[in-house]
Amino acid sequence: MQRHFNDIHPHFKLQGFHYSLHELNDVAYSLIKEGDREERLIGDFLMDWISPREEIVVKTSGSTGRPKSISLKKQAMVNSALATGSYFGIRERSTALLCLSADHIAAKMMLVRAMVLGLSLDTVTPSSAPLAGISKQYDLCSMVPLQLEKSIRHLSKIGTILVGGAPIPGKLRDRLKGLETRIYETYGMTETCSHIAVRFVDGEKPQAQQGMSEHFHTLPGITVSSDDRGCLQIHAPELGLDNLKTNDLVSLVSETEFDWLGRWDNMINSGGVKLIPEQIEEKLRTVISGRFIISSKPDDTLGEKLILVLEGEGRTSDLLDKISGMRKLEKYEKPKEVYYLNHFPQSKSGKVKRDAIRKEILQ
Repeated sequence: MQRHFNDIHPHFKLQGFHYSLHELNDVAYSLIKEGDREERLIGDFLMDWISPREEIVVKTSGSTGRPKSISLKKQAMVNSALATGSYFGIRERSTALLCLSADHIAAKMMLVRAMVLGLSLDTVTPSSAPLAGISKQYDLCSMVPLQLEKSIRHLSKIGTILVGGAPIPGKLRDRLKGLETRIYETYGMTETCSHIAVRFVDGEKPQAQQGMSEHFHTLPGITVSSDDRGCLQIHAPELGLDNLKTNDLVSLVSETEFDWLGRWDNMINSGGVKLIPEQIEEKLRTVISGRFIISSKPDDTLGEKLILVLEGEGRTSDLLDKISGMRKLEKYEKPKEVYYLNHFPQSKSGKVKRDAIRKEILQ
C-alpha cells in the first residue's frame, strides 16, 4: 500500500495520545521549547517531518569515517517503514518502545514506522538498560548490542527486538538461550534509512543449525550484489538507491541473502595474505573473554604484523601459547604480539573505534 509522508496513520499514538498532522506541529513545538535534550531531538525531527519539504537532513554515525550530513527523501523513509512492516507482519495498533536517541537514524525510523504503520509508540530516555523501569509489554523495540546485553533479564517485556549499530558479540548470543523474545540482528546504515536486511538470532543453536538461515535476508524490494573487491552493493529502487556501494565485505548466497564478513577498511595485508580481523576475532572468542580486537603494526618482513589488543590490564602471560595451539586458526591468522589498553574508544552505539586503538598502540 502506497502512503505519502504527510499521511499520518489514524491509529498512530505517541505516549498514549492520538495526533493528527496538524496536532503534531503543536507537540513538536512543545517538545522543542520545554523538553529535555532527547525530547528536543524528537521535537526537531517531528517538525522537520511534517514540513512540506520532501527531504530531511540527517547525520551519519561516523563509525567508519567522519560524521557527515546527508539528505534522505521522506518517501524513501516511508517505503522503508512499509518494507519493515511487511517483513515482520507488523499490524496497526501494535505497541512499540523507542529507547534510542533521536539523534540517530534508527530512532528517527522508529518514529516514522509509528506514524506510517499506525503504532502506539512510547519513548523513554536512552540508557544502557532501558527496560529496567518498564512495566508494560511491547510488540517492537530497537536496541544497540549494549542495551540488549544490559536488558537480558527484562527481554520478556518485548515481542520483537531489532538490534543494530554494531554486530552482536558471540558471547552475548550464547546468553540469549531460551528466550521467547524474537531477536533480529540488522544490517543497514543512514544512507539506507536504517536496515535493509536482517537475520534471526537463535541462542539455542549454532547459526548454521537454525531453522531459519544464518544469512542476512533483505527486506521486500531490495536485492544485493558484490563488486570486484567482494564488497556489498545495494539495489533498492523504493529507497532511491540504484547501486549503493559499501565497504562491507560479504559472501553472497543469492541476490537476497548474504553473510557479512567484515569491513574492507579493516583488512590487513600480512606477507601478501589478506586477513579480515572480524573473522579472526570470531574464532578467538572461545579462548578470550572481555573485549579485544585484531589489529596490525608495521613490519619490515611482512609489511603488516598481526597483533592482538585487549581491553584492560595485562593479565594473560600464556595467551599467545593458547592461540598458537588453536587448530581452527590458519598460520597467518595467529597474532604475533599482545597489547593492552585500559579502555577502548567507542561510538555511541558501542562500536569499537579500531583506528583510534591502533594509533594509540603505535604511539
